[in-house]
Amino acid sequence: MTKWHLITDGSCLGNPGKGGWAFILTNEEIETIKSGYEETTTNNRMELQALISGLKLFASKYDNPLTVTMDSQYILNGIKSWMANWKKNNWKTSAKTAVKNQDLWQELDKTMNNMKLSFNWTRGHNGHILHDRVDVIARCAATQHARCQCA
Repeated sequence: MTKWHLITDGSCLGNPGKGGWAFILTNEEIETIKSGYEETTTNNRMELQALISGLKLFASKYDNPLTVTMDSQYILNGIKSWMANWKKNNWKTSAKTAVKNQDLWQELDKTMNNMKLSFNWTRGHNGHILHDRVDVIARCAATQHARCQCA
């Protein structure tokens, strides 16, 4: 069976500020790179957007298991620890406040439904070749305000 990998990253110039996101979707034979940007956003929103965009593309074409690699503890904690309680509490935190980036978390929850996913964390800027590439592409998208295929 073909092993699929999704590597994601988000970037923000200021927080909030101009932001970019990117993902690389790859297996042994295929590599797809996508990116995007927003004028005013946050780093966490760009991290979420990169993941959602990559998952949607993958789900539109394949039904295979997918390994996701990212440097965002925020997203990993959200998926593994917080989201189930947020949903039970009508998208409120344990402090009874609205979940930040609720629109994207709800979209992520819907997108992940029925997907076979595993998640890996990597330290950013630490020699993970594909993650370093996707980081450059996300920063390019933020600085150039364009979809970037560089790196």
